[in-house]
Amino acid sequence: MPNQFTLTLPSERSALSPTIASISLPALAHNLGEVQRLLPPQCEILAVVKADGYGHGGLMVAETLSRLGIRRFGVTTVQEGVALREHGIRESILVMGGVFPFQLSELIQYTLIPVLHDEDTAQGLAEALRGRVPPYPVHIKIDTGMRRLGLPPEKTLSFVQSPLFNGRLQLEGLMTHLADADNPDPDFTLAQIKQFQAVADQLRSAGIPIPLLHVANTAGILFHPETHLGLVRPGIMLYGHTPTGVKPHTARLQPAMRLFTKVIQVRSVGVGDRLSYQGAFRTTRASRIAVLPIGYAHGYSRRLSDKGMVLVRNCRVPIVGNICMDMMLIDVTDLPQVQPGDEAVLMGKQGSEEISAQDLAGWQDSIPYEVLCSIGPRVHRIYEPLP
Repeated sequence: MPNQFTLTLPSERSALSPTIASISLPALAHNLGEVQRLLPPQCEILAVVKADGYGHGGLMVAETLSRLGIRRFGVTTVQEGVALREHGIRESILVMGGVFPFQLSELIQYTLIPVLHDEDTAQGLAEALRGRVPPYPVHIKIDTGMRRLGLPPEKTLSFVQSPLFNGRLQLEGLMTHLADADNPDPDFTLAQIKQFQAVADQLRSAGIPIPLLHVANTAGILFHPETHLGLVRPGIMLYGHTPTGVKPHTARLQPAMRLFTKVIQVRSVGVGDRLSYQGAFRTTRASRIAVLPIGYAHGYSRRLSDKGMVLVRNCRVPIVGNICMDMMLIDVTDLPQVQPGDEAVLMGKQGSEEISAQDLAGWQDSIPYEVLCSIGPRVHRIYEPLP
């Protein structure tokens, strides 16, 4: 069925906000091409658009990827799947984070495909499907080492052979989740892969067809080609980033998000002045301090206080004092030409300089995933359209 949406681009209201996340849809398309380049031709892609598309705007991301030929999407919650359906996404949507009993009717209503990880959920789904034909597609997740959701490997065969799969449920896919695939030491990941393949072989030997096998997340795609089975689940690499940035790979990724704002005020302070809450920063020289209208309520972490850097007039300048809910301070003493209205880049390029999500993650002892997903709804998204 063709999609029923119209490509949506920035509203006039977004131009009224000084704080913007600019999302490059051409970069998203490029990164998808890099995923495809690393895969065998017969391998399908399930694009992970959970957490609002890793902060990039899940509806727009899914809309764009659908136009680029992606036919499977992955989310964590039923609510995320419903939002995609109501936006016009008609492709397969896999709910990977578990389903509660009170969500089953909505899951069925919106034809979302659940990942089953226990018998109780499967039984509840079968009851909710009573009287419905044909059988409802499901994926089964086995726990090979993540120790989150998942069936024990030794119980998978008996689970699939239960009466539930004799009319009401249909096995469409078997999956697991790699816990440490970006580690330079591959032993744990290889053990996970071996255990998963053993379960798949056991099901096949019992005459149970498995249309889709999927193991690879971004790290699996980049570092473990043996996980390029019938389906892979790229997440953060679609948005131009890698899990840790420390292990070499061949993908040529382009960050899709640029986060920037404008200087709202520049003021002079004296030697020994205390800045921001708790006066945690004290000046050691007469200084010029610029105020930016962005803070932790926008998703810019307070842990970056006195640690992070910002780009102004193509130069890195330090954050000084505690980051506030709505504002933060930067030291522009060495840039006397800075004035209100100047662009300040929190993440992305300005001139020849760049602050990456990996930079931000390192300064706050975190990972790029958290940096991207934290950028909240206060920050207006605008989109650079596909050519």
